[in-house]
Amino acid sequence: MTNKNKFIVTTSSGQVADLTNATTLKSNNLYPFGKHNYSVYETPEGIFVRGLNKGEREVMLTHFELLDEQTARNYKHEYTRED
Repeated sequence: MTNKNKFIVTTSSGQVADLTNATTLKSNNLYPFGKHNYSVYETPEGIFVRGLNKGEREVMLTHFELLDEQTARNYKHEYTRED
């Protein structure tokens, strides 16, 4: 059974990251969702994860990647919301 109180993701490299208690460093999560949506997280263990949306309108974040600390802290998202 899945614990719905946990936010656990699998990154593109196959690493599992628990974002339940992570700090959100940066984000832009506006509905309707799309490529403009992203979040950058720092876990209590010091792991940095970027969540992206690959174009899905009804799901906020669809893809997760590991980042190094410098990239995470200086992240600039390349997409803006298109209305």
